[in-house]
Amino acid sequence: MDLSQVRAIQIGIAVAVWLCLPVGASHVEGAQSIRVLLSADVHKLDVQAEGAVWLTDSSRHGRAIPSGVHITAHGKGFVVNGVRMAHERLTMRAGEQGLTLMLVKPNDKGFGAANEQRFAVPVSGLVHIVRKGKGFLVINQADLEEYVKGVVPGEVNSSWHPEMLKAQAVAARTYALYQQMLSAARDYDVVATVQDQVYKGKNGVDAAVSRAVDETRGLVLTYEHAPIYAAFSSTAAGLTEDAMNVWSKDYPYLKGVECPFDLDSPYYQWTVSFRLEKLEQSLRQQGFAVGTIASMEPLSFSRGGRVAKLRVVHSEGELILRGEDLRKAVGYSIVPSTQFTIDSVGPDIVLSGYGAGHAVGMCQWGAKELAELGYPFSTILSYYYPGTDLQDMSLTKQPIPPTS
Repeated sequence: MDLSQVRAIQIGIAVAVWLCLPVGASHVEGAQSIRVLLSADVHKLDVQAEGAVWLTDSSRHGRAIPSGVHITAHGKGFVVNGVRMAHERLTMRAGEQGLTLMLVKPNDKGFGAANEQRFAVPVSGLVHIVRKGKGFLVINQADLEEYVKGVVPGEVNSSWHPEMLKAQAVAARTYALYQQMLSAARDYDVVATVQDQVYKGKNGVDAAVSRAVDETRGLVLTYEHAPIYAAFSSTAAGLTEDAMNVWSKDYPYLKGVECPFDLDSPYYQWTVSFRLEKLEQSLRQQGFAVGTIASMEPLSFSRGGRVAKLRVVHSEGELILRGEDLRKAVGYSIVPSTQFTIDSVGPDIVLSGYGAGHAVGMCQWGAKELAELGYPFSTILSYYYPGTDLQDMSLTKQPIPPTS
């Protein structure tokens, strides 16, 4: 019996034990886990591990695959290493080193080597693939603390001050727990992108990140003993923003505070331009009835000086647009924030502005400066999330969704 066969048997025994856990028990090393949607609409998945990969189908029948795994969507199921499997859900795991996933998605032009999007994610824990539409969802069920380690370097630079990294770790853990408590009916708890928090698996995890997470293990921010919606963004460039002004939801701990600490951010001040035609097309795709745009001007502002609403005059009438709708239509990476002025409207629209992100909750560049000034992570968090407390997550209660 060679080493790979021995390893496959070891994994098989471990997974057999895992399969006997009662419904509702954690499947990830006995610890609290979280389900992270790595990507949707995946059509191909290559999986590598140092040893064998244990694959379990929806009937809980499992087998060890001693080499790499190649999975594609087929019919209502999958093809795994050339073998059809009539199951809508598969689960994989490996040994302590985890799995490396190569996800393949089509871009807007469809498949073909030149059109495919490929990205690799090394992960620990379990990987669920769920058949949906023409492709499948890829979900990493990971230990919560390992997930937080994957978020911190996805959101900030691991070379930043240790107290800022701790603040980011607590905010990320809190956000994840809040979402998990409200997501029981879904296949996943959080998405691994800016839609929730950027998570890149084991990529970027170093000693500084691990230390920050370990030294805040289990700590979350609470309001009336429930985890908070711990929103954060890059650069406030002035006041942070009330959640009501951005999302029309009232969170008592997400109120604007002064933030004169982020002057060193590369996003503090910016100028961008984009094609008018692109804006028109994108607005139509989002369901706005808009003709050829003739002019555009701010209509109202938030307390923090950000554009709350815009008046857009076009060939078929007038459209009142939220500032965040403009960002969504053009692209969040193209228009960094709603704190802008309109310099010109022509074939190209030119905006000048300040800050990056929605500016609700913690300002990451502001937290970096506060940490460098000597403030501990607990003080930084209480400043950006007024009225909250630090608490062990095992003692928290179910959060109440916000009022609108």
